[in-house]
Amino acid sequence: MNADHVEAAKTAMLAALTPAAEADWGVAAGTLEWSCRETAAHIAHDLLAYATQLTARADDAYLPLDLTVRPEATPPQILQIAAASADLLGVALRAAGPDARAWHWGPTDPSGFAALGVNEILLHTYDIANGLHLAWQPPPPLCAAVLTRLFPNAPGGDPVHALLWCTGRISLPDRPRLTSWTLRAAVD
Repeated sequence: MNADHVEAAKTAMLAALTPAAEADWGVAAGTLEWSCRETAAHIAHDLLAYATQLTARADDAYLPLDLTVRPEATPPQILQIAAASADLLGVALRAAGPDARAWHWGPTDPSGFAALGVNEILLHTYDIANGLHLAWQPPPPLCAAVLTRLFPNAPGGDPVHALLWCTGRISLPDRPRLTSWTLRAAVD
């Protein structure tokens, strides 16, 4: 995965959520305990964290930083912050050589950070869309790419449902909903 995938996920997020920017973002984001507003700020935070990890080449832990979105920020502004954070991750990915490594529960390459970013955007856009009662599903090609990179033991079939199952959002006909899950971004 690469910066183009992050750009595609960002575009999907904005297309899904911008029309609902005037809705009440104080409601829960799907089954999460966070509000839609908090979840959108979380997307921005994680994308910024991935960009800084990769740029700093932090090799043993996450850098001690947090993104603070001010309480008066509106949903359109928070989406703008999330989009800018996606763009920063894209810049970091394009600047990193293929041999670059930074820490995410082990040494992670740029492809892993791209996949982590796409995963965050897709899953939390899904959560926010559910909270706002929007009929939205993540794009299947992006889901398939995330599964290949982060969830090598994912079930076959529809990549959207497989990704949602792998991350505890839905059950599948032959598999109960997960209550905990892990992904694998680090390389051997």
